[in-house]
Amino acid sequence: MKGFEYLQAELDEMKNQGTFRKLVPLESDQGSKVIINGKEVIQLSSNNYLGLTSHPRLRQAALQAVEKYGAGTGSVRTIAGTFTMHEDLEKKLAKFKKTEASLVFQSGFTTNQGVLSSILTKEDVVISDALNHASIIDGIRLTKASRKVYNHVDMKDLERALQESKDYRVRIIVTDGVFSMDGNIAPLPEIVELAEKYDALVMVDDAHASGVLGENGRGTVNHFGLDGRVHIQVGTLSKAIGVLGGYVASTQTLIDYLIHKGRPFLFSTSHPPAVTAACIEAIDVLLEEPQLIEKLWNNARFFKKGLQNLGFNTGKSETPVTPVFVGDEALAHKFSDQLLQYGVFAQGIAFPTVAKGQARVRTIVTAEHSKEELQEALSIFEKAAKELNIM
Repeated sequence: MKGFEYLQAELDEMKNQGTFRKLVPLESDQGSKVIINGKEVIQLSSNNYLGLTSHPRLRQAALQAVEKYGAGTGSVRTIAGTFTMHEDLEKKLAKFKKTEASLVFQSGFTTNQGVLSSILTKEDVVISDALNHASIIDGIRLTKASRKVYNHVDMKDLERALQESKDYRVRIIVTDGVFSMDGNIAPLPEIVELAEKYDALVMVDDAHASGVLGENGRGTVNHFGLDGRVHIQVGTLSKAIGVLGGYVASTQTLIDYLIHKGRPFLFSTSHPPAVTAACIEAIDVLLEEPQLIEKLWNNARFFKKGLQNLGFNTGKSETPVTPVFVGDEALAHKFSDQLLQYGVFAQGIAFPTVAKGQARVRTIVTAEHSKEELQEALSIFEKAAKELNIM
């Protein structure tokens, strides 16, 4: 069929540059090891921080929900798709995040889009960290609000943006809690202090901090002791929680408003029973099995130190997200391919996900990994890097 020749030309150019990538299908559940092309390899690319995707309690909760309620809900939340379990999950999330209320969306991506596009008008301004997630950027694009971008975690530049925005009705500062490609943590105490000084709102996307930082995995707000001082907390149910979806935790006023104005919420079918029940169970696991988070951090420290001792550049990572910087896009992907050949699945990340010249192999360890698996992975990293003259 004619019409897409211009797209094929772009794809061909990506192939020539060595940046074209095919999807990699897994043939097993999401564990510390996975099967790819019939071969068992160590998994270092999953967001399954705590191993909850296959936790027996979540499996059982999902199966029981399907038996009782069926495979789907058959409607959007605002018509006939709100089950009691959806409200139970939202009450549990609000209590967990220490807020008045919460609302679940279909994904973390649509949560950011729904919140930002709903609450801001041309009278307002949104002030965003330069390395915020694509979902925040797209959410900002959907608003008619003015926008300012401050240099990554640069508090002097943030204050400049606040000073230049004094004439707007609402000023809202938006930041990732943990930056997904670099693994560093936002300086949230300083951000909150500046927001309070200049009467601005604060919105934190804790996708990679939920289940990882804070008491029982409550996120960066709790990690820094800022409960009650951050206006909007966005979280995910599809990373450390191990299932699917996103949520916003805030005041009852904001939640009620989003129920009426949040377009992704209004026009998407609600989560199926298996997903909802498994998410509820996951929160209980976080509360009752804190040893999972402790093991996650022990593994993260072990692997990060091992990479650094080998001479790899891991940037400013402070969390289980640990990038191994390569620089060149094609070389980063070649490194990833070599790792997979030797038994480690760690994806290369290049432009446009990260800036040109900042390509890397991003690793994420989990609570499921054994020290033996991580030591084997370190040996494979060393072998592949030496062969490609990366070290």
